[in-house]
Amino acid sequence: MKTIIYKILSFILITFIAFASTAYANKVSNIENLHKAILKQEGWRGKAGDGGKALGPYQIWHSYWFDATEFDKSIGGEYEDVNDLQYARKIFDAYMRKYANSKRLGRTPTWEDIARIHNGGPGGYKKEATIKYWNGVKRYLD
Repeated sequence: MKTIIYKILSFILITFIAFASTAYANKVSNIENLHKAILKQEGWRGKAGDGGKALGPYQIWHSYWFDATEFDKSIGGEYEDVNDLQYARKIFDAYMRKYANSKRLGRTPTWEDIARIHNGGPGGYKKEATIKYWNGVKRYLD
């Protein structure tokens, strides 16, 4: 009898672990897809964008960079470092941890919220002007 119970519990545990691992992998994959879509929408060609006001693959403004580095001081660096993809990603992620979170929005942030905050600042998810940007990002999502 104990053997049967152990087998059943083992099966349940293995099934749960497999499901949880798949769910985590899908979540990470989805985040990566969003990042790729935003990068494609930004269309960085190694030059400053927005009339020289934005730098790097995520087209980050100085105020965005400053906000992110004040929020997460462990990032460090200089504004020009946003030209490096890995550094720019840290800035993007810190900015989103600050502004695209459940506590601030009153609900779970969507990919649309994240893209529109990236494009339009802390209140970008509510701005009509960021809808076009979101539509551009959305077409690149798998």
